Amino acid sequence: MQVVVVGGGAAGVFAAIQCKLHHPNVHVILVEKSNELLQKVKISGGGRCNVTHASDSIAYMHRCYPRGGKQLKKLFGQFFTKETVNFFESRGVKLKAEEDHRMFPVTDNSQTIIDCLVRELHKGRVEVKFNTTVNSITQTNRDYALDTSSGEMHADRLILATGGSPNERGLGWLKDIGYAIAAPVPSLFTFNLKKHAINALMGVSVNPVSVKIQGFEEVSEGPLLITHWGFSGPAVLKLSAFAARFLHEQRYQYSIGINWLGNQPEHELREAWNARFAKHAKQKVGSKNPFDLPARLWDYLLKRAEVDGALTWSTLPKKQKNRLIHVLTNDTYDCKGKTTFKEEFVTAGGVAWENIHVKTMESKLHAGLFFAGELVDMDGITGGFNFQAAWTTGFVAGNNAGITK
Repeated sequence: MQVVVVGGGAAGVFAAIQCKLHHPNVHVILVEKSNELLQKVKISGGGRCNVTHASDSIAYMHRCYPRGGKQLKKLFGQFFTKETVNFFESRGVKLKAEEDHRMFPVTDNSQTIIDCLVRELHKGRVEVKFNTTVNSITQTNRDYALDTSSGEMHADRLILATGGSPNERGLGWLKDIGYAIAAPVPSLFTFNLKKHAINALMGVSVNPVSVKIQGFEEVSEGPLLITHWGFSGPAVLKLSAFAARFLHEQRYQYSIGINWLGNQPEHELREAWNARFAKHAKQKVGSKNPFDLPARLWDYLLKRAEVDGALTWSTLPKKQKNRLIHVLTNDTYDCKGKTTFKEEFVTAGGVAWENIHVKTMESKLHAGLFFAGELVDMDGITGGFNFQAAWTTGFVAGNNAGITK
C-alpha cells in the first residue's frame, strides 16, 4: 500500500513518521513544494522551537485552543504531551520546561528537533520529494491520482497537511470538491498603537495584568510587554487568538482596557485604599510605588492620571486619587492594526471539523483521505499548543492512514 503525505511541516512530517512506525510495510511518500522541510519549526520560539507545553491535564490543554479545542480534547487521549516528550527523549533529544511551562530542547536550538525528525524519516525509509507542487488531486475507483510538478503520482491513502492559508482563496481547491471552509483570519498578533506616549516605555514588562477588548467578552491575564509599536506579551497574544475573528470584523480598529494590577477590580481597590496606604501616609506618591510596578511605568501612570508625584499619600486630593485608581484598573487605549508575533504566522480557519471523523482524522467526504495540522480549523495560544496539535493530529492521521480495511 502507498500513502502520500502532502506538506513537509510539523504535522506532515510527523504523520509520515508515524505511518511508517505503525505500518512498516507501507510505502510512504512525503511531498514538499519547497527544498526544505520543517521551515516553521526552524523559526519557532525565536529559533529554539517551543515543542509542547508542560501539562498533563487534557482538561486544561483543550481550553487553550480558541478553535478546535473540543475536537482536540478527544484526540489528546490518543497522543498527548507525555507521548510527545517520550517520542523525542527516547530518540536522544532531552526537553526542558521553563517557568511559564513552555518546553524546549535543552540545546535551545530548533535544529535539534529538525535533525531528530529527519533522522526518523531516513530510518523509516520515507521517500521525500522536494520542489514538488501538487496541481490537482483526483479520486479514481481505486486510489487517488495526484498531478504534480514531478509527474503523476498515485496514493492508496492520502494525508493533507499543507498548513494554514492566509486567505480563503488558498483553500479554494478544497472548497471546489465539497469541503466546508472556515474563512482564514490571522491569529497570534500584537496590538498596535499609533504614536502613543506609552511606546516610549518599550521593553517594560508587567506581570500579571489583565487585558480586555471593548465589545468582546474574553479577558486575558498574564505578562504584558510594552513595545515601540504597542503591546505584546502572552496576555496580548492569548487575547488576539481568542478574539481573532472579532478583531477581523472590526478591521483591527478597537479599544482595549488594561488592569495593571492583574485581576483586582476597581471597587475592591477603592474599598481597601485607606487601609492599604496608611503606612505610606508621609511618603511621596512619586517615590513610593506600593504596587511593585516598574518605575518607568509608575511615573507614566501618575502623569496619565494627572497626579502630582510630589504630594504625600495622605495629602493626595480625592480627584487625583480617583483618577489614579481608574488608570490602574481600567487604563484604555485605542488600537489600530496588528503585527505578526515574531516570524510565527498562525491562522484561525481551515477545513471545518464537520467534514472530518475526529477519531481518525479521515475525511467524511472522501474515504482514505486524511487531514492533519493547521490546514484544519484549529489554532492555539502561544506556549507550545500549536505544535502539540500538529504532533497529535499527525500521529492520528498517520497511524490510521496505514490501516488496511
